[in-house]
Amino acid sequence: MDIATVESYLCDLQDRLCAGFEQADGEARFHVDRWERPEGGGGETRVLRDGAVFESAGVNFSLVHGTRLPPSATAHRPQLAGRHWRAMGVSVVLHPRNPYVPTCHANVRFFVAEQDGEPPVWWFGGGFDLTPYYGFDEDARHFHRVARSACAPFGDDLYPRLKTWCDEYFFLKHRNEPRGIGGLFFDDWTEGGFEQSFSLMRSVGDHYAQAYLPIVERRKHTPFGERERAWQLYRRGRYVEFNLVWDRGTLFGLQSGGRTESILMSMPPLAAWRYDYAAEPGSPEAELTERFLKPQDWV
Repeated sequence: MDIATVESYLCDLQDRLCAGFEQADGEARFHVDRWERPEGGGGETRVLRDGAVFESAGVNFSLVHGTRLPPSATAHRPQLAGRHWRAMGVSVVLHPRNPYVPTCHANVRFFVAEQDGEPPVWWFGGGFDLTPYYGFDEDARHFHRVARSACAPFGDDLYPRLKTWCDEYFFLKHRNEPRGIGGLFFDDWTEGGFEQSFSLMRSVGDHYAQAYLPIVERRKHTPFGERERAWQLYRRGRYVEFNLVWDRGTLFGLQSGGRTESILMSMPPLAAWRYDYAAEPGSPEAELTERFLKPQDWV
């Protein structure tokens, strides 16, 4: 189990993703914020603000460690209580300016808990998912076909498994609706051993930009007005609700004493809530919730 190689891959992935997003934006650059965690470890938060394409974008690397796991980590694995632990990962959230460009999220991570005299307990996790404000079949098909390609080296059954896992995970139970049109999600992953699991994480990380950036290029110059902007801000409110109420990564970061500014970089710069709002029947806005935000076979 070569933990240093995992760290090296994650740092390189952060560099590559930031370069690709800066090129897609064409104007803004990432601000680099290096930080240390008093309880152990640290990371590098990179944030792009007020770009030509991205209203905000964050690409975080963190490597933190400690001696006591938070409740979010031990709820399903009580045997880990009392072990020393390390967690590292890259987390990405992009909030575009144009409502016709979807918000997009990705995360790849590795966790290990150790105790003298006991074998280490480790796992990988990650995935990527798409949250559109206006639905386009060709965008959904492209995103999911790249997701399928990321899974292809590991067997034909893997993409349907990770797609279903994503559909079930990114779901707002209190709204009874999906956050977006899904993608891939996996957690607590050890199948095939360390090298096989690490290969899956790398494949997901390496395919992410291929899944998202062509959609950005296709939609970033689409004209929009106040109506589309208001809908985008309203739907961003749903994104905020999921991250603050249901997301395991957010809970782990906050409960483990992580850096709040870096954890909450996933929040959009602006969002809105409207009481008991419903989209106009037959409108593109209604089509999003009635057709696109339904788990389905996009490939």
